[in-house]
Amino acid sequence: MTTPDKPKATMHPRNRHQGRYDFPKLIKSSPELAEFVVVNPYGNESIDFANPSAVRVFNRALLKSFYGVAHWDIPPDYLCPPIPGRADYLHFLADLLAESNEGVIPRGASIRALDIGMGANCVYPLIGHSDYGWQFLGSDIDPTAISGATAIVKSNNLQKVISLRLQSNRKQILLDLLHGEERFDLSLCNPPFHASIDEARRGSQRKWRALGKADPKRTLPVLNFGGQSQELWCEGGEIGFVTQLINESKHVPQQVFWFSTLVSKASNLPLIQSTLKKAGVFDSRVVEMSQGQKQSRFVAWTFLDNTQQRIWREKRWAAAKV
Repeated sequence: MTTPDKPKATMHPRNRHQGRYDFPKLIKSSPELAEFVVVNPYGNESIDFANPSAVRVFNRALLKSFYGVAHWDIPPDYLCPPIPGRADYLHFLADLLAESNEGVIPRGASIRALDIGMGANCVYPLIGHSDYGWQFLGSDIDPTAISGATAIVKSNNLQKVISLRLQSNRKQILLDLLHGEERFDLSLCNPPFHASIDEARRGSQRKWRALGKADPKRTLPVLNFGGQSQELWCEGGEIGFVTQLINESKHVPQQVFWFSTLVSKASNLPLIQSTLKKAGVFDSRVVEMSQGQKQSRFVAWTFLDNTQQRIWREKRWAAAKV
């Protein structure tokens, strides 16, 4: 866990979203963005993050300009995630793979990642493939989300590198999802953070107040960045989901090198680490991240011992060192 004397986390140095955005350049690439650009109280060009349409068009412009994604859209009211934070998670995961590979990030199509609860936006696979050439399997319990992500994949001709799979049992995460012969070099997950829809709404209201947007005369979205129920809350909240994910990972310990999940609440870390210890993991990490004022983190764990990790590297990563 992070100690008090540890340097404050910052955006990953490989993250393409450092500093202010060049809105004229973004608009040139995506002209529809122009109608949503505003000048914020600091005199800088920005967008109104309380406007779901603005956020969706902004994400589309970012994915096109920075990652070459020509076509991107999501169904109404589905989660529209902040791109910089998603990119940060992937870059720090790449560093985690490098730690296990003599400091070299394994790249290319021989590296496979599992995006658990991918959603309709398909953002992690799009960024991960663009920056590192990895292949992805995205899973979700929602057929509409799978359909939305499928449309993105097909419209960008990425069927050979991004595949999708429905988890048909809504009460399970990993169980009965993977095929016995499948191997993944990492898994990632953006879990539902809340224990109820009311808690999700209160969280969004706190964010708007913190951003100075709680204008009583203005109609604000109920949920920050949108999102369906399964994307935002589940029984037991974040801690319930993450502990279930850890316990289910015990059933497929040799199929994933590094399991991982975002953890929004630092107060959940002690119970998560206790669960990892009880699960018998060989190694685990807590990686702190920061995007602007937002502090976040992910937890990663592996069941593979040193010998198993060496065999995995020799078999899967020898051709991925570039």
